[in-house]
Amino acid sequence: MLKNFVSGRQLIATLSKNDFRKKFAGSYFGILWALASPIVTVLVYWFVFQVGLHQSHGPGNVPFFLWMLAGLIPWFYFQEALAGGTASLVEYSYLVKKVVFNIEVLPIVKVVSSLYVHAFFIFLTAVIYALAGKFPGISFLQVFYYSFCMFALVLSLSYGLSAITVLFRDLQQMVNIALQIGVWVTPIMWDLESVNIPGWLELIFKLNPMYYVVSGWRDSLIYRTPFWLRRAQTPYFWIFTVLVYLWGTRVFRKLRVHFADVL
Repeated sequence: MLKNFVSGRQLIATLSKNDFRKKFAGSYFGILWALASPIVTVLVYWFVFQVGLHQSHGPGNVPFFLWMLAGLIPWFYFQEALAGGTASLVEYSYLVKKVVFNIEVLPIVKVVSSLYVHAFFIFLTAVIYALAGKFPGISFLQVFYYSFCMFALVLSLSYGLSAITVLFRDLQQMVNIALQIGVWVTPIMWDLESVNIPGWLELIFKLNPMYYVVSGWRDSLIYRTPFWLRRAQTPYFWIFTVLVYLWGTRVFRKLRVHFADVL
């Protein structure tokens, strides 16, 4: 992965910028549409839970909107990057067919492309917390660590999923459905610690690597807890991510001989 980043850094930068721009090419409002959907989603969830269900505070007596926002922002990136990474080889099929093109950079391009909107929402989150008088100070910098965690995880998944999608196009739709379910089982809109569930079921929820990321964002923005204090979850996350990366790259390189023929 590091070799692909170093050797193809200019190509990745160019393709990721073009990928971001072409999503909104020809539309009157352009990249504003990239911001509109997440903002509307946040407002809908806020209305349903805080206005409709009268859930005014999250765990620790934190305003529910701020608590929810800390979970939704990382999920937006993970959702967009994973969906894009899964479809990367199919979308750039004309590049896959080129003999001299390094197709291993294509999943990287889609994951990097999603970072542009994510960076804006990190800035917006900081502004919202500051206006609410809840800016966490130095612990805010941890959101960049957890964003890197997501980047590594989603890229590792994208290698394997994008390769399988070339041969099995239904996987792309299956991933989209899984992401719709994932926003509820991570959990983001509800607190795992405050519900009465069996210990084995709670453990299953915590095995979801995005639980570590979402909890980390809340540690950074609300509870001001350093990531190294998660002594079990931090090593588990990175072991899981490394294993997924090894699986993904193995699948990618095993199936790549079939890409040009299928596409």
